[in-house]
Amino acid sequence: MGFWWRFNLLVFTIAILSTPVLSDLILSKVDRRIDLTSQIVRITSTLKVENAGSGLVSEVLLAFPELQAKNLVYLMATTNEGKGKTKSSGVSLPVEVANPKGMPPALTVYSVSLPKALGEGDTMSLDVLAVFTHTLKPFPEKITQADIQLVLFQDSAYYLSPYAVKFQSLSIKLPDARIESYTKIENTKIHGSEIKYGPYENLPPFSYSPLVVHFEINQPFAVAQELVREIEVSHWGNVQVTEHCNIVHEGAKSEGEFSRLEYQARPHIRGSSAIRHFVAKLPPRAHSIYYRDEIGNISTSHLWADSKKTELLIEPRYPMFGGWRTAFIIGYSLPLQDFLFESEGKRFLNISFASPINDLVIDNLVVKVVLPEGSRDLSVSTPFPVKQRQESKISHLDVVGRPVIVLEKADVVPEHNQYFQVRATIQQVESIINQCLATHEKIEASLRDLSRIGDVQACKTTRKTADGLLKEHSKELKPLLAFLQSSPAAANILPKVEELVAKERELQERWMAKHSIIVDCYEKKLGGREIENRVAPQQQKVVALRQEVEDLLEYIDEI
Repeated sequence: MGFWWRFNLLVFTIAILSTPVLSDLILSKVDRRIDLTSQIVRITSTLKVENAGSGLVSEVLLAFPELQAKNLVYLMATTNEGKGKTKSSGVSLPVEVANPKGMPPALTVYSVSLPKALGEGDTMSLDVLAVFTHTLKPFPEKITQADIQLVLFQDSAYYLSPYAVKFQSLSIKLPDARIESYTKIENTKIHGSEIKYGPYENLPPFSYSPLVVHFEINQPFAVAQELVREIEVSHWGNVQVTEHCNIVHEGAKSEGEFSRLEYQARPHIRGSSAIRHFVAKLPPRAHSIYYRDEIGNISTSHLWADSKKTELLIEPRYPMFGGWRTAFIIGYSLPLQDFLFESEGKRFLNISFASPINDLVIDNLVVKVVLPEGSRDLSVSTPFPVKQRQESKISHLDVVGRPVIVLEKADVVPEHNQYFQVRATIQQVESIINQCLATHEKIEASLRDLSRIGDVQACKTTRKTADGLLKEHSKELKPLLAFLQSSPAAANILPKVEELVAKERELQERWMAKHSIIVDCYEKKLGGREIENRVAPQQQKVVALRQEVEDLLEYIDEI
C-alpha cells in the first residue's frame, strides 16, 4: 500500500512540476482547515485572490489530485467580504468542471465564476468548502471487538493551486488527542487534537508536500448503500414521510467472536468503534413518529421535541461493528401548511432533500414525491443536479392514480439536505437563459485576453467549452418548452417565453460570429483598425440583442 501510494505521488509530482502558470492571479493568503472528526472529511479554505496582471480575470481555478477528486461529493464557493473571523456574505458562486490548457492529467480542475471581474490590483476573498466521502482508510483493515479503530488520511501540507501563494497555513482537527503518527515537516506543531502546518511563504504554483496522519477515530462510519425517501402529500393537510434505510458500518471490519456480555459490561472498551445509535433531526412539528424493521416495531428509540426541533434517537436491535448491516424504516407526519405555499394559482411544495440522520453518507438516494390525484403542470427545482423521472401510484380511493416525481442522486452528505421545490416551469427557463448569458460573458472575457496576450489557442479552447455548455442548456430547454406548449395554463406567457429563447439563440449566433471574425483576424495578423471595422456590424447586433433578452427576462419575471 505504501509503495503504491509513493509511486503515484512521484508521478503526480513530476507531472505538476512541468505545468505552466495559467494566469496573472496570485493567492496572497490561504487559510485551510481540515475537519477529520467524522467519516465525512470537510476541507474549508479561505482564499484571498489578487489580480497581479493588467487584464480582467473572471474566474478562479480550484485543483484537486485525481485520487482525491474521485471522492469529492460537494463543492461550494462563496464570497467573503468580512475580515478575520467574520462570516462570509453567503453569496454562492457558480462552480463547474474546467479543462484549462496545459493542466496535467493527474489533476481535476473546477472553475469558480466571480460575481465581478477583477481588474489590475483588485482583490477578493473566497470561502471554499470541499466535502469528501470514503477518504479515511481503516488501518489496520480488521480489528477485534476490544481494539480501537485507526484510520489513515493523506493530503498535502501545501495548498495545491495553479497560482503562486504568498502566505498560507493549515490546521487539521482530529476527534481525539490520540495520534499514532503524522508527517513532520518545517513549522509543524501539535496542540492536543489539532495539528498545525505553517505558516509557509512565497510558494510557487502547484507546490505539494505529502502528509499522512494515522489516528484514532471511533465515530460511526454509517453508510446507506441505498436510501429511499417517500414524501406523500395528502389532500387533507398532511405530509407523510417514510424512509427505507439499508445501512452498513464501513469502518474497520470486525474479526473474531462477539461477546454481548463484555459489550454490555464495558461498551466503551469492548466495542468502542461500534455504532450504538443514530440521531435523526426532524422538523419541529413532526408527529406520529415510528421506527420498525422486518420483525416489527423497535422500542429502543427515544424522542425529544421542543418548538425548534424534534430529535429521534434510533437504536438498532444490536450494536453494529465494522462490516455489519442493518435495515429499518422510520416514518413521521408533518403539517402541510409548513411546506406548501400558493402563488398566482400555483402551489409550491418546499421540503428538504436528504435524510435527517446525522453524519450519514448515502451512496444512492431516491426521493419520491407523491402528489394528490389530479395534480398537473409539474416541475422540480433542485439546488444541485439530480436524475429525474415521473411515475404514478395507485392508493385507496384513487381513480387514475397519483403523480410521483422521482429524484435520484448518488453520493449524498448532510450538505445536500437543502430545500427543493416542486413548482412552476417558468423559473427554470429563466435560470437556464441566465446561465447562457454567463457563458456569453466567458466568451467575451476570452476575447479580451486574446487582445492582451495574443494566445489564439486558449481563445479557441474557451470557444469549444462554451459550445458544449450552450448545447447542454439547449437540451435542458427542450422539455421545458414542450411542457409549456402542452399546458393551457401557460398560454398567455408562452409567446414571450418562445421569443426569449429565440432571441437568446440569435444572440449566441452573433457572439460566435464575432468570435470567429476576431480569431481569424489574429491568425492573419491584421491590425487593430481592420479588426474593429470587420467586427463592428456583429458588435452592434450583439449589444441590441443582449438588451432585448434582458428586457424579456424582466418582463417575464414581473408577470
